[in-house]
Amino acid sequence: MPDVIFNGPEGRLEGRYHHSEITNAPLALVLHPHPQYGGAMNNKVVYHLFTTFKRRGFSVLRFNFRGVGRSQGDYDGGIGELSDAASALDWMQTHNPNAPAVWIAGFSFGAWISMQLLMRRPEVAGFISVAPPANMYDFSFLAPCPSSGIIIHGEQDVLVPQSDTLKLVEKLQSQKGIVIHHDEIPNADHFFENSHDALMQSVDGYLDMRLHGEEEEV
Repeated sequence: MPDVIFNGPEGRLEGRYHHSEITNAPLALVLHPHPQYGGAMNNKVVYHLFTTFKRRGFSVLRFNFRGVGRSQGDYDGGIGELSDAASALDWMQTHNPNAPAVWIAGFSFGAWISMQLLMRRPEVAGFISVAPPANMYDFSFLAPCPSSGIIIHGEQDVLVPQSDTLKLVEKLQSQKGIVIHHDEIPNADHFFENSHDALMQSVDGYLDMRLHGEEEEV
């Protein structure tokens, strides 16, 4: 997978990009955890999400938010990072003008940013939200949530209590026109240490259902 550098709102952004061999393949963007707590595009969960989309024939990008790795700029509390994500999606769409659909995946802080981005981009067909920090950030902007997706969290997550995640899931599941799936990974903590296989089984199961059972959405 080649290293790529593309222009963001505050300078260059560093990423890893895989271009599918399939003509007019769908796109996937994967967003990493909090930049101030060691989050970066080489995070294991982010890498596994990237690899899963790659294996399924997507053109897929993961990148470092501003101030991480070789990406220029400074942490901006989420506002600038949302702009970074929009720039990353713009870059992919410029190189894939005939892509039929876009998927967004995010882990922790990246899940919060990804949910904001899908509110602004109607071409997003689905999302995978891993350990969204429902107790730390306001998710009320999802009113209504425009896309179907899955929310996955760890049973032993002490950073994001189960009750907060369930409140978010229940709120989204009550909305009409979309279907929100939910999965809890047994014995997994917030970072899914020693639980990556179980996490990715959940992701693969959801993608199998969506990509093979609902071809019209992709």
